[in-house]
Amino acid sequence: MTQPASAAQQDAPPTTARTPDKPGRRRPLGLRADVRNLSLLGVLAVLVAVGGITRPDQFLDTSNLQLVLTQASVIGVVTVGMTFVITSGGIDLSVGAIVALASVWATTVATQEYGFAGILFTAVVVGLGCGLVNGLLIAYGGMVPFIATLAMLASARGLALQITDGRTQIVGVQSVLDLGVPDAYVLGIPPLVLVFAAVTAVGWLLLNRTTFGRRTVAVGGNAEAARLAGIDVRRQRLYLYLLSGLCCGIAAFLLIVLAGSGQNTNGNLYELDAIAAAIIGGTLLSGGRGTIVGSVLGVLVFTTITNIFALNNLQSDVQQIAKGAIIVAAVLVQRRTARGGEG
Repeated sequence: MTQPASAAQQDAPPTTARTPDKPGRRRPLGLRADVRNLSLLGVLAVLVAVGGITRPDQFLDTSNLQLVLTQASVIGVVTVGMTFVITSGGIDLSVGAIVALASVWATTVATQEYGFAGILFTAVVVGLGCGLVNGLLIAYGGMVPFIATLAMLASARGLALQITDGRTQIVGVQSVLDLGVPDAYVLGIPPLVLVFAAVTAVGWLLLNRTTFGRRTVAVGGNAEAARLAGIDVRRQRLYLYLLSGLCCGIAAFLLIVLAGSGQNTNGNLYELDAIAAAIIGGTLLSGGRGTIVGSVLGVLVFTTITNIFALNNLQSDVQQIAKGAIIVAAVLVQRRTARGGEG
């Protein structure tokens, strides 16, 4: 009998469409993954060229490129967690609200009294706590992920507003603020970017080189087949939402460093940006296939678009239209690729 673990490679096809191991099938799938990533790199190169042409004195400036990477780091960490959830066939609409709640809880006066460790610990624990609630409701409560995470979105936003009373909470811990200054850069690379790189590397290894990743893909492809193969589907889903919550907690800390404050409006629309980045990167909304590399490239594409629009003083509504068009195009390409793989 074919083991579900054989389907956990990055960019593997949905489990429902798998056939017994055929040497001739893996190569086209690998080629499609390479083509997809190369296409995203091509889009990114075009965007860099556009930015360089329209604002050569600003866009290509080292400080601006560092800013783009820093901004990508926050949503990028969230996207890594989202990629795992979507790969398993789930969805998490609460990531932005969790980031907001974790950021304001970690920047209260009481928390800041414990310094750097207190802020980091609180942000991570709040993220994990929210992820735990999501996971329990979905895995053991039988709730649909859309409904459960939507409820968490509303609850977390409301609690964040209650904690702050609508005010901005300024961070007074200098060791936290120091991470955002140029003196803290390592070889010109901001510490936040290094954290993002580390999370990406761990996420890639977890998805592509561990049993956890193989189980994630198997559950997303066909949960019933995964259960019959001996995988505890409910426990796996719980772990995945815990992972998503952990990523939100880390992102909240990065956002605190970047903004120097905590606000109940933090993380606004992060859920849409994370889902969009994962989709255009090649992760299937139906589950069964995920790619960390593609998701990271998707984050860089969207962050670069935002930066170019800002430098050219273009309205945000045009930016949102552009993002929407990219998402639609990515989904259409996914559907065409999926149909091609069935033949």
